[in-house]
Amino acid sequence: MSTNFTIADDFIAEQNSKKADYLAEDYEYLDKKLRRRNIQIENLIEKAQGFDVAIPSWGVGTGGTRFARFPGSGEPRGIYEKLEDCATINQLVRSTSAVSLHIPWDKPESVEELKNFTAARGLSFDAINSNTFQDQVDQKHSYKYGSLSHENPAIRQQAIEHNLECIEIGKQIGSKALTVWVGDGSNFAGQINFRRALECYLDSMREIYAAVPEDWRLFIEHKFYEPAFYSTVINDWGTSYICAKELGEKAFCLVDLGHHAPNVNIEQIVARLIQFRKLGGFHFNDSKYGDDDLDAGSIKPFQLFLVFNELVDAELKNVPNFNPAYMLDQSHNVTDPIESLMTSAMEISRAFVQAHLVDREKLEDAQRKNDAITALATLKEAFTTDVSPILATARQKNGGTVSPIETYRASNYRAQKAKERPAQIGISAGII
Repeated sequence: MSTNFTIADDFIAEQNSKKADYLAEDYEYLDKKLRRRNIQIENLIEKAQGFDVAIPSWGVGTGGTRFARFPGSGEPRGIYEKLEDCATINQLVRSTSAVSLHIPWDKPESVEELKNFTAARGLSFDAINSNTFQDQVDQKHSYKYGSLSHENPAIRQQAIEHNLECIEIGKQIGSKALTVWVGDGSNFAGQINFRRALECYLDSMREIYAAVPEDWRLFIEHKFYEPAFYSTVINDWGTSYICAKELGEKAFCLVDLGHHAPNVNIEQIVARLIQFRKLGGFHFNDSKYGDDDLDAGSIKPFQLFLVFNELVDAELKNVPNFNPAYMLDQSHNVTDPIESLMTSAMEISRAFVQAHLVDREKLEDAQRKNDAITALATLKEAFTTDVSPILATARQKNGGTVSPIETYRASNYRAQKAKERPAQIGISAGII
């Protein structure tokens, strides 16, 4: 395999040196502010250094809309080029060391070659994702009217076998979770029997669950609409929770921030799933109208912070079986996907660190006294604190860059990839 362009570590160090004085000034100012609140900045840097969010393999490609797709310059044409871009993101932000594959989009011809290629770039594999929401070239039965919940047992069995194949691939590459999202549902009243469809889904999932290794987790992902617009089989967190409970201890609920009705209190849903010991993980993105798959924190940064407020609270209180998996899940139509994913990774790290700034004793005291203003002010004090110097320092200590977007653009990475990867008609990253 030919050697392709990569950003040199010396180049990153050179870019960091240009920001050293500014970062030192900002760091010193923030350190003084935090010390007045009895917060040690060094502890927060360690927290930031240890935080990680997985990159979706499909996220480094250009997405699309229901009407069109506009290919991006130098977009990856296969799994190895996707991994090159994922490695570049992690090289700069140092908080995205795992990649989540989607099968069959990323099905490798050689698992060993894939593992070696990935390890050589300092990456590992996160949850593996199955695909029964679109038909493949060599597929016998169509998923047009459903998959795991379909009326036809043969179609359900085909979808089950695909998930079993995903588990086998996942075991070979070192994944520890399977994420199952189905587009099953209906567009017209009366089109499906609601109860029978859910029971068919559960019967299918029981067979998949039985094949999940004991040290794995099975993530159930819900979505209240799309691609079916009248009903979906796994339509909300409650249905997801009931299914996870029905299946057993290895089954958990996955929360995609875009898979909810507008203005739903997602942080409360997170708290409920933590309380019931069924929170499996997240697909992070942002939303204005529906499942928009926008960059994380680009529309509702306070909501993202409030989600992490619940997560950090559970972490600090040592809630049993609390081990959420974090992953980005976005569609990039007008931006460079690498820039969007880096920005999202930084915003998620920001929310995580800000949540650690919350004065928990003060907040709990205000809650017990029903002092709404003090409770909100306590959260806002953490949320409005600019923790950029902490994030930049953590990246630099981990070998990354102080300013990821500037360094990326200065490297001309995208232009280099455009030369290496001539555009191909029909290339698609996929949309989740």
